[in-house]
Amino acid sequence: MDNFFRRRRVGLLKPLLSLFLVFASFLMIHKLKVAEKDAVGLKHVNDTPWCSPECFSYKKRIVKNSLGSLDLPVLSNTVDAQRVFNKTPASWDVQVLNCSEDASVRTQDWFKRLDPRFHQFVLHRHCRYFPMLINHPEKCARGEAHILMVVKSIIEQHDRREAVRKTWGKEHTVDGKKIKTLFLLGSPTTGKDTKNLQKLIKYEDRIYGDILQWDFMDTFFNLTLKEVNFLKWFDIYCSDVQFIFKGDDDVFVNTQNLVQLIDFKVEDRKEANLFVGDTIFNATPIRNRQSKYYIPRELYDKPYPPYVGGGGFLMSSKMARRLFVVSEDLELYPIDDVFLGMCLQKLDLVPEMHPDFRTFGITRRKVSSMNSEPCFYKNLIVVHKMSVQELLRMWNVVHSEGLVCARKVSI
Repeated sequence: MDNFFRRRRVGLLKPLLSLFLVFASFLMIHKLKVAEKDAVGLKHVNDTPWCSPECFSYKKRIVKNSLGSLDLPVLSNTVDAQRVFNKTPASWDVQVLNCSEDASVRTQDWFKRLDPRFHQFVLHRHCRYFPMLINHPEKCARGEAHILMVVKSIIEQHDRREAVRKTWGKEHTVDGKKIKTLFLLGSPTTGKDTKNLQKLIKYEDRIYGDILQWDFMDTFFNLTLKEVNFLKWFDIYCSDVQFIFKGDDDVFVNTQNLVQLIDFKVEDRKEANLFVGDTIFNATPIRNRQSKYYIPRELYDKPYPPYVGGGGFLMSSKMARRLFVVSEDLELYPIDDVFLGMCLQKLDLVPEMHPDFRTFGITRRKVSSMNSEPCFYKNLIVVHKMSVQELLRMWNVVHSEGLVCARKVSI
């Protein structure tokens, strides 16, 4: 099952690929060691070595977090009572990877007509929750976090995670509100050096302690699994976090403006149903087979509900818990942004459109000079599609005392 389960590699990797992976591993280890030295003085108590494959036995009945302690979240009596009522577990309860394909689907006429690239997704669409390889329940403990920055990433994108940690994902306090950061990862896809990549990500997590990883393959169609597995994780462990910003690892986020938006919503008492971003209305499935977002008619044949661009959006904790409940009754959809829109539609809600969330860039014309104008970034909240170098440079310019913007600019 290419989209869900790792396969044993047969034979040796080709010599050139092996040399490349060895070089890449040494390079990343060197970068991580430099980062580890820079992190001296920070509170990281995880001194466990790289895990052998036995560390990830799916038969363990108790999952331990990367700090070696049991996953026992600090919960209030009210939350405990609510979980008992909703039958929500007090810790991650998926320990065994046990999900076979739904063979009955193969007999359906529509499945026989379906584009083969969607077969594995449809056959395993009922496989919703997966074992955790890396967990950090302590991120939300003791009511320390007010805003949780949740970033979708993949194992190989270490440089992007480093850039986020140095910029908008840096854990600090803004206007009295403590910001915490987590990266969401799956497992390496088939054909990659799975064992070494897993060791590297474990080592990275030893340094930073900010990674959540599940045992499903990190493919485009599985992005929706990151949504539902995170929502379940949040419902279990984050009773005190008030707001969630969720975005990609290639966006620019002005955290000061994000906090101001939250303050406005709280002041107006509009935070309960808060779900705001770059909302897309009246969209329909793309039928171009060459598109990354292609959806065949057999899979979905009606207009999409309003949804936000997944590059970055803000929601309240109350909304996240409502989404978790309603998501469990919906079939998974291969486009994660649209799936959340379907969840909101089930709640009879429409995501709020906000002009300062630019998940398609400041302008869609990449050559436009506006896309590199710092004063725009200073007044926006989210800008999507930036390289590591662009993010670091723009962050430094926007936060430079030498930047003078005559007035608030609008686009």
